[in-house]
Amino acid sequence: MALLTLQAVSLGFGGPALLDGADLQIEPGERICLIGRNGAGKSTLLKLINGDLPPDSGTITRTPGIKTALLNQEVPPELTGSVYDCVAAGLPPGDARQRDQQVRTILSRMNLDDQADCGALSAGLKRRVGLARALAAAPDILLLDEPTNHLDIDAILWMEQFLLRSGGTLLFVTHDRAFLKKLATRIVEIDRAKLRSFPGDYEIYLDRRRELIESEAAQNAKFDKHLKQEEAWLRQGVKARRTRNEGRVRALLAMRAEVERRRAGIGSLRAVLQEAERSGRLIIEAKAVRFAYDERVIVDDLFATVMRGDKVGIIGPNGSGKTTLLRLLLGELAPRSGTLRHGVRLQVAYYDQLRAQLDESKTLQQNIVDDGDTVIVNGKPRHVIGYLQDFLFTPAQARAPITTLSGGERNRLLLARLFTQPSNLLVLDEPTNDLDVEALELLEAMLIDYTGTVLLVSHDRTFLNDVATSTLVFEGEGRFSEYVGGYDDWLRQRPPETEGKPAPKEKKGKPRAPIASPRKLTFKEQRERESLPEAIEAIEQERQALYTALADPALYKSAGAEVAGMQSRLDQLEQDLTAAYARWEWLEEKAGV
Repeated sequence: MALLTLQAVSLGFGGPALLDGADLQIEPGERICLIGRNGAGKSTLLKLINGDLPPDSGTITRTPGIKTALLNQEVPPELTGSVYDCVAAGLPPGDARQRDQQVRTILSRMNLDDQADCGALSAGLKRRVGLARALAAAPDILLLDEPTNHLDIDAILWMEQFLLRSGGTLLFVTHDRAFLKKLATRIVEIDRAKLRSFPGDYEIYLDRRRELIESEAAQNAKFDKHLKQEEAWLRQGVKARRTRNEGRVRALLAMRAEVERRRAGIGSLRAVLQEAERSGRLIIEAKAVRFAYDERVIVDDLFATVMRGDKVGIIGPNGSGKTTLLRLLLGELAPRSGTLRHGVRLQVAYYDQLRAQLDESKTLQQNIVDDGDTVIVNGKPRHVIGYLQDFLFTPAQARAPITTLSGGERNRLLLARLFTQPSNLLVLDEPTNDLDVEALELLEAMLIDYTGTVLLVSHDRTFLNDVATSTLVFEGEGRFSEYVGGYDDWLRQRPPETEGKPAPKEKKGKPRAPIASPRKLTFKEQRERESLPEAIEAIEQERQALYTALADPALYKSAGAEVAGMQSRLDQLEQDLTAAYARWEWLEEKAGV
């Protein structure tokens, strides 16, 4: 039995409807990811389901006694006082002893200090407290709006595992594709005020969505061709008005109305990075660089060489000094010791994660060109309104103050401003925050094609994997070490002692002891190694069969009660497959293969 059902729900705030006859059904145990463009209405839908907003029309049916809890996109300002008090505030009035037990149980599960001052916590820990408050009341459906915002990679990994272990029903919004792939059992997309469901994983969603877009385009083209023929017939004049043709005229008028009702897609971002004169081959060279604020060491003994065309990802926990490292590498801060050398003909474009380059008192247009109306793109003038339309801003938005923009729209504006600057060294400090998935993928493609050099701070694992050619990783006590490739490449290369704790600093002149050569496999291990490929194939076949079954919309009408069990089995198969591959790789390595 469905926990919650939306039927023909519509909602708008004066402009085009955010939801128009939307239908949705949430089954127990589902983990649904809600996808859509910035401003499409994802947060609004979460508030509707949480009961914070009433629909304009349609019905929302809840199972009697059902409880929902919402973790908002931004850290709520009311998170003040002790952690215990902040979490307890999420519980309804009741027995004091029972409330105390509920709060302490959730604090223990989430490894939070009950006496810590919420106001003094990092943004990441505040997100964890907000999640604890949402979970304290044991909701039947947990609603998460961009839960990875403000979290570093370690915190995101923790949240993934926590939510998977909890086994609850989730409806969440995220731009983090790795997080999405790990958690989602179904994807629901908001597109032109409608909800479309895509059971299965992210890759299945992309394939089916592409098919739907192609099918819709073909149907619209066929419809428009027929309408054009009917319009030509009507222009013939009086013959079209004879009694026997009145039905054809009425049909034509209905076709016109259908075209008027048809909501065009939002369109795609169209942006180009402007490249400046080619820089020298060497971009930045750091030798034994050290930097500290008073006695606090931020960067210690840094050795790094950045060459033209490198795309360097920078990874580390919140507060580890990544932004300071950027400023140091750019020469905005002087090292306490060591040498820092820059190449020639460098032209830098800097993307600031705090959006400090945007002037709140000005319109979008003024933030791009001040008091002018023309922007130069690759040597050619363009009107700023048309340029902003490439970034999906309407002419009305372009003339409005930026205070009207959402977080994702502000990031798009900052990118629009950044891309007016010719550069050969692009510095991006957390550029993926709040961007929708399509904007992220466009930015990725642009950076991959960019022939200049990129310094990139990000907690987005997929983004780092797709863009970075090397990574500088914080490993404790101010040390940043360089690895080839992106995030997954670092995981494979990092020393074993960095898994879960910083590696001890090596003493000068004392190299590490050589690693002992691998031992031979036992007879039992050899048999296991030989049988694992067949076992892995069996798991993959069962997993694919479940994916196929869950991708059939008819399943949700005829076997709704079985869906949660199938999804639970799918989760178990994913874990079994990961464990089997890890075991097989370990045995292969031990065998010297």
